[in-house]
Amino acid sequence: MKFVISSSLLSQRLQMLGRVIVPKNSLPILETILFKIEGNQLTLTAADNETMLTSKIELVESDGDVTFAINAKIIQDAIKEIPEQPVDFYVNAETFAITIEYMNGQYNVVGQDADEYPLPPALGDDSTEFLIDSQLLFNGVNRALFATSNDTLRPQMTGLCFDVKENETAIVATDAQKMACTKFAGIGAAQAGAFILPKKPATLLRNFLAKEEGDTRIAFSMRNATFTTDGYTMNCRLIEGRFPNYAGVISVKNDIEIVVNRAALISTLRRVLIFSNTASSAVKMQFDNNRLTISSHEIDFSKSAEETLLCDYQQAPFSIGFHGAYLQDMINNIESEDIVFKLAGPSRAGLILPSETNDKEEIIMLLMPMLVVD
Repeated sequence: MKFVISSSLLSQRLQMLGRVIVPKNSLPILETILFKIEGNQLTLTAADNETMLTSKIELVESDGDVTFAINAKIIQDAIKEIPEQPVDFYVNAETFAITIEYMNGQYNVVGQDADEYPLPPALGDDSTEFLIDSQLLFNGVNRALFATSNDTLRPQMTGLCFDVKENETAIVATDAQKMACTKFAGIGAAQAGAFILPKKPATLLRNFLAKEEGDTRIAFSMRNATFTTDGYTMNCRLIEGRFPNYAGVISVKNDIEIVVNRAALISTLRRVLIFSNTASSAVKMQFDNNRLTISSHEIDFSKSAEETLLCDYQQAPFSIGFHGAYLQDMINNIESEDIVFKLAGPSRAGLILPSETNDKEEIIMLLMPMLVVD
């Protein structure tokens, strides 16, 4: 049988799906990408032992149905080198011999029988589902990923928590030192629930959501979740266990409020962090009479930096230390002209918020302080 497809569109989808595949998989079939042609539609699938990503593409032309698997690296690298043009695939349904013809040449490769390819897990009758705008979901996942933990002894903190209520959904990540939380008002499910999405599928989700429009349908059960957009469907296994009580650490008693220009703060941190201790990345922030002084030093190498910028603060002088790199990550993930710091004391967690708010999403960043020795 023969089918025709755009080389650039196929390459784009293959590169995205290829991120699922891990080298030296325990199942050799999982080192391939599954091609399934039905009518005038091609369905591509890539999987590892815990995540499956599927994408559907409309074909330029097709004269039959066929299903086969082909080595992921070979097909990715081959199609990537072809400029934009229609590419013809000729597939022998019995031997899986495949010829790929393009303007100036052709490739020949042997595919595999797809019978051994795993099926996506069923969610079951107890699953919960809801809709969320794809770009809102992208924003929430993108903001939270940097705050996940790498501590395998606490697996619940290595992923993103989706806390779904009737009229609100929150996406949260924390490693006990920093926390990123985005709440979406008016988005929820009839049956409240929560699940923890591992970092790898969360990263895949962010990548393919970047160019998606419309809504994403999220369905989840105790062990698995499915994310469906117009272009992709991702099935993944969830992290079992209970996520930390993130709401309990967001203090409403942080009554020291400082407003700083975001662009100025980012520029200052970039310069001052060059002179901070490489291991601790500590910076000291001193607030006094509408001025913020940010400083860092490295005693072992006799280097230091100090810079002052304007801020909106008119209370008693106050200082606090933060992990500068974490603070920089938080500010980079907040889209706002000004940044609001809500603090309670030099030993209490600080809240970092955008100055502008909207009805669709509420952004809350939390950072634990550090002891900074002068």
